[in-house]
Amino acid sequence: MKDYLVKAIAHNKQVRAYAAITTETIEEARRRHDMQAVASVVLGRSMTAGVILGAMLKGVEKLTIKMNGGGPIGTILVDANAKGEVRGYVSNPHAYAGLNQQGLLDIKSVVGTNGILSVTKDIGLKHPFIGQVPIESGEIGEDFASYLLHSEQVASSVGVGVLVNPDLTIQAAGGFIIQLMPNTEEETIRVIEERLQTMPSISSMIGQGITPDQILKQLLGEENVSILETIPVQFRCECSRNRISNGILSLGSEEIQDMIETEGQAEAQCHFCNEIYLYNKEDLETLLKADIS
Repeated sequence: MKDYLVKAIAHNKQVRAYAAITTETIEEARRRHDMQAVASVVLGRSMTAGVILGAMLKGVEKLTIKMNGGGPIGTILVDANAKGEVRGYVSNPHAYAGLNQQGLLDIKSVVGTNGILSVTKDIGLKHPFIGQVPIESGEIGEDFASYLLHSEQVASSVGVGVLVNPDLTIQAAGGFIIQLMPNTEEETIRVIEERLQTMPSISSMIGQGITPDQILKQLLGEENVSILETIPVQFRCECSRNRISNGILSLGSEEIQDMIETEGQAEAQCHFCNEIYLYNKEDLETLLKADIS
């Protein structure tokens, strides 16, 4: 199943709902960063939340998510936009996690709870919108729910999950965000809360082949859900040789000349996708001429 995201309304427009399958997208991130299991789960959950938050944007708007709870995985960074495109990385893709009391990977200990979750939105204004909340759970989903409640004043339920195969490839990944509008009736809230408490984990549902549309219908009741839009989801990085060249040019002619004389070459690597860009002596000399002219 190709990755995609659905937007929906439910219960007579009292509820906004989003669900996504991100299995191929997270596998692409895992492959590029050579991640161990816990890093795949942490980044996969974060990228899934990011792509859903991105779907709440419009046009060319985009956002950046940054988390650092002081745990051994370090910083988690995710970029997403309104078109279903997302990229991300963690500082330590080879972080190790033991098991918690439930016999699952101890995500909280790897992420940590001594830090901040920040979301920076570029919506075309002079200054970006920046929302921040303390990291409370370290489990990712709960922390994004806290962000939406305290920074955007929208009561939300966030479920994100990743299943990792024994060979470390991604078996299933995806998530949902359910948001209550200010006029949501108490009975509607009660019904949704009951369904949330009894539903299986989001990753196991996707692993069984359940689609984003079906996830929302299970959560909210098939008769209550109206699908508004479907968006393809993919890992996509904005890096390019032209961008890297501009970055080298920004160092100035003296620095470029030093590269030529000391190393005779330069190498640049994108943090988000791990793509490596090589510049030999001739490449650098061409850049130097462009900088001087």
